[in-house]
Amino acid sequence: MRRIPSNAWWLVLLSAGLQIVIFPLPNLYWFSWIAVAPLIVAILRARVPETLHLDRHRQARLLPASPWQGFVLGYVCGILWFAGTCYWVFDTMHRYGGLPIPAAALVLILFCMYVGLYHGLFGLLLALAAGTAIPGTTSAGAKAKPAASAAAIRRALVAAPFLWVAVELARTRITAFPWELLGYSQTGNFTLTRMATLTGVYGLSFEIALVNSVFAAAFLVPPEGAKDRRKWLLIAACAAVAILQAGQWLSPPPVATDHTALLVQPDIPIQPGEMWTKEYFQSTLRDLTAVSLHPAGKDAAGEEAAQRYDLIVWPESPSPFYTNDPLFRDAVSELARQSGTWVVAGSIGITPAMHSGGQNSQIFNSAALVSPQGEWVGRYDKVHLVPFGEYLPFPQLFAFAGGLTKEVGEFQRGGSRAPLDAGDERLGIFICYESIFPDEVRQGPLQGAQVLVNISNDGWYGDSGAWKQHLQQTQMRAIENARWLLAVTNTGKTAAIDPYGRIAASTERNLRTALAARYALSSGTTFYTRHGDWFAYLCAIISAGAVLARFVFRDRER
Repeated sequence: MRRIPSNAWWLVLLSAGLQIVIFPLPNLYWFSWIAVAPLIVAILRARVPETLHLDRHRQARLLPASPWQGFVLGYVCGILWFAGTCYWVFDTMHRYGGLPIPAAALVLILFCMYVGLYHGLFGLLLALAAGTAIPGTTSAGAKAKPAASAAAIRRALVAAPFLWVAVELARTRITAFPWELLGYSQTGNFTLTRMATLTGVYGLSFEIALVNSVFAAAFLVPPEGAKDRRKWLLIAACAAVAILQAGQWLSPPPVATDHTALLVQPDIPIQPGEMWTKEYFQSTLRDLTAVSLHPAGKDAAGEEAAQRYDLIVWPESPSPFYTNDPLFRDAVSELARQSGTWVVAGSIGITPAMHSGGQNSQIFNSAALVSPQGEWVGRYDKVHLVPFGEYLPFPQLFAFAGGLTKEVGEFQRGGSRAPLDAGDERLGIFICYESIFPDEVRQGPLQGAQVLVNISNDGWYGDSGAWKQHLQQTQMRAIENARWLLAVTNTGKTAAIDPYGRIAASTERNLRTALAARYALSSGTTFYTRHGDWFAYLCAIISAGAVLARFVFRDRER
């Protein structure tokens, strides 16, 4: 591989840094419009031509990277981005997985090297789309290269937004870790997120990548007439940013509500199993029942608010709340009867399973539904499990990470995403990690869910920015499906999210409390709910065509 100019590496570092800060925390979302541009410029100006001595303008004559160079530049950017965004993996593996500091650091490094491959794939595909590896070193060939390079750069810039979305789709479908896709940086942008009801979050990623391509084009124009072209490209890009980002400060009126849910935030610490004595278990249940029956809200006269709720929700938590445990079942049933309310309780679902060797049990991460009469009438079992958290892939290979799995158990996958019927409302429930998979969450509304409920235990993240990153992605699910979404967490933030993705009400973090959340039911479906990731697949098809076209243009240029 030929040497990559130092300027390209500085651009890669700049791009990685900008991609980190656009997500919570610190959530400098306005940088998203230029975050990818330095990486694009680096890839499309990374190769020194063999006949450089014939040209007096060294910087202007740098050519697009070879496929291998493009991969390396993108890969380094991806490793740095994931390290800066998902740094919380280290603390999770060390504090809760029981790994020593060197091993936890190694897990983070290996994780970043794995998922960073997708940024590398983007760099490789972008270099292939440019396709300027034209053989020949004669003087005539050298004179032909500038025009060929300009055409190649134009093709690559047009292809870049499609390639970016195609790679995001691959990260979702292959690695199953679509954490903080580019479009999430604009979750709070009311006007721009209207696109998500048609295309999902991928449409926002495309729009952001497109503006980044225009900024990149301003710094990739040929030297002839560069000053005027650069000026007009920058004006166009800045105008686009001003118009598109303005939606961040626009907001529709509040959405009408006619239901109220009590969202309980238990703030149960993650602790070893031996800490859960019978006394501690029962006192925890008493506290949660008290918070559920007598929330701390006050009316104008200072009296305790007496209010009936349509739903009470307990989140996923590190508690040993087994659905076959009489102590747990009796407490939740009594809560439902006393309140006269439907109750959703995060729990460990137990289903007896008969095998040839005797009777065993299947264990699920579940949400149980209890009627106002105290009857256990339904259960959602989590379908998409967390690797190394809820199951251990390739146990022999990753036995060193067994400590984390030991903390939470070896769960089985659920088999249905059908909504749960709670009287006159249908609940589309998904648990924790599932909220980052848009095509999976939409299955609830597609099957008739009128309100979405996400129960989660964000205590695994500690006080890192991961809880906010998770909440941001959960907000996008409300937008895509035009549904109220009740996000109920163990340590916070617990929130009611309206169909525009706005947080209508929320709690403080790290408190045992309850939130009276207003919401409404909806039976309509958005285009995205009905058709899913069609836009992302279209981008993947166009990307494949752009890469194949590289070989056609290369033959013509040759």
